[in-house]
Amino acid sequence: MLSPDGVFEVPSEYAHYGKYIDKLTLDDFLKFYRDMARIRRFDNECTALQRQGQMGLWVPAVGQEAAQIGSGYAVGKNDHMFPSYREHGVAITHGIDLMSIIKMMRGVNHGGWNPEETRFHLYAIVLGTQVLHAAGYAMGVNFDGNVGTGDPEVDQAVITYFGDGATAEGDVSEALLFAAVNKSPLVFFCQNNQWAISSPVSAQTVVPLYLRGEGFGVPGIQVDGNDVLACYAVTAKHMDDARNGLGPSLIEALTYRVGAHTTSDDPSKYRPQEETDYWIARDPITRFEKFLRRQGVGDDFFQEVAQAGDDLATQIREATFAMPNPPLENIFKHVYTDPHPLVQEQLAWLENYESSFEEDSK
Repeated sequence: MLSPDGVFEVPSEYAHYGKYIDKLTLDDFLKFYRDMARIRRFDNECTALQRQGQMGLWVPAVGQEAAQIGSGYAVGKNDHMFPSYREHGVAITHGIDLMSIIKMMRGVNHGGWNPEETRFHLYAIVLGTQVLHAAGYAMGVNFDGNVGTGDPEVDQAVITYFGDGATAEGDVSEALLFAAVNKSPLVFFCQNNQWAISSPVSAQTVVPLYLRGEGFGVPGIQVDGNDVLACYAVTAKHMDDARNGLGPSLIEALTYRVGAHTTSDDPSKYRPQEETDYWIARDPITRFEKFLRRQGVGDDFFQEVAQAGDDLATQIREATFAMPNPPLENIFKHVYTDPHPLVQEQLAWLENYESSFEEDSK
């Protein structure tokens, strides 16, 4: 829908997607841009904090902002989201405190938000597991009868996020099967960022990933993952279809992981710079800025967003450096509903071990 120069046009064969853009206002467009710029500033700051020893690991999403912000805002108020470990952009579209993500990566907690309240479930670190979780949840939505009633206060859909590398996991194939057989209200959102750590997508599949679902009876579509408006429209349409009882679908968003897989990775060792430069020239934020300028948005807005990003980075940095480490005994809490003798025994051992240092210091 958006050319690299920011020209907006909906081809006639995709008019059924264009109607979702027609409902958006300039304020919506500005919100999309603010959040894309905000999450990139947050992302870059977190990479710097990890390099300074403030986190054990960081998983950047630079380059994938359009896919995440666009699809995130297409999720309805009753819908549930099951992310992988890279969906920082989706998180902010649903009010997740960014410091909660840092705390998780720092090891302070295992995910500091309530999925029941936010409908944004916890990050899945193990590749592909969240896709099965989403399939199970969507089956439950079906069993509860919260699909296809025509009542927007009742009908629900589920969306799960994963990358091209995860499509090689059996969990994804199993989830596609269960979703198809049960006609579950589930949208599979695959961010094809071209690399599964150091494996290019050409080494992972010989057919486009959006066709992967057809063998299971799950229809698919491929979308420009660097076009925030296209990602919004396509996701909104398929979430509507899911809520209306039309079953699951698969969206492949073609995008690019500009940075490393994680901060423990060096992409320059395996990825040609020419390829990265090609995608940087198609940067989703730059593209959307060009679109907004065509709508008459001036420099003041972009300067305001840049300043807000700098302020956010300062807040994040100060809060991270001031963050206390949790008590070590917390690892024994919330393991079982009731106290377990083995866990209590381990806690007693730890307390005795820690007290030995106090005795040695006397």
